[in-house]
Amino acid sequence: MARKKVIITCAVTGSVHTPTMSPYLPVTPDEIATQAIDAAEAGASILHLHARDPQSGRPSADPAVFMQFLPRIKQACDAVINISTGGSSVMTLDDRLAAALRAEPEMCSLNMGSMNFGLFPALDRYTAWQHDWEPQLLEATRSTIFKNTFADMEDILKRLGEGCGTRFEFECYDVGHLYTLAHFRDSGLVAGPLFIQFVFGVLGGIGADPENLTHMKRIADKLFGDSYDFSVLAAGRHQMPMISMAAAMGGNVRVGLEDSLMLGRGELARSNADQVRRIRTVLDALSLDVATPAEARSMLALKGGDRVAF
Repeated sequence: MARKKVIITCAVTGSVHTPTMSPYLPVTPDEIATQAIDAAEAGASILHLHARDPQSGRPSADPAVFMQFLPRIKQACDAVINISTGGSSVMTLDDRLAAALRAEPEMCSLNMGSMNFGLFPALDRYTAWQHDWEPQLLEATRSTIFKNTFADMEDILKRLGEGCGTRFEFECYDVGHLYTLAHFRDSGLVAGPLFIQFVFGVLGGIGADPENLTHMKRIADKLFGDSYDFSVLAAGRHQMPMISMAAAMGGNVRVGLEDSLMLGRGELARSNADQVRRIRTVLDALSLDVATPAEARSMLALKGGDRVAF
């Protein structure tokens, strides 16, 4: 059987890192659009997008901010646009869904359970901050839960999946999340082909160990058989080693400044496209071909870019 091509997802800005941590983190709509388009030109077929307040860089759920960069990206490239429904752990569910419900994208991320999502260890790495909200947001993750109840997930699946024709990248931060996804499959709320993102290295989730990747894949194979594709993201310094292993195992990969600010040891990535180009060199060395946006749409049974609301 011919080997499937590898889908590269690029997570452009996220809500984990803050402006103090890197001068290259895109904040304004123009910066997000420019870096997203450059990442697509470098080979990313899916762009995973969050928004930020243009003045402060704080994570934003405002659909008006999203609409300052979504149409521009769509006009400039053919990449699949994937909007976060995670937002950040301090946003309400309605906040987190507002942009996706406005845009009706081809894809959205969907976190498969409530969890501790600890960003507070980053407080020890910096002595001064550009904005007061940065240490406050990081400290808040010490005492808050990233809430994704069964009712929350059902709501997202019905409002976006059934209501908008959006398909999902299912974010699984631990083995139990795979069983939760199987529950929704068995209840008829989701159907294959499933696109499952194994997430490693977030404090509160499964660790970024090679043994955990093989275990997550083994359980996913048991639960979903040949009705799923998997992708891997890993936080920080674990990014390139773990996604390289995923590609060698037949999976897809995610890069981007949401997950890691670095290009290599001690070297900040100057753009998202830098990380896309870096993983492409790994894929080339493994004799693996990169999927185009059209091929990614076919693999994941997406509705097409002509059926979005932006």
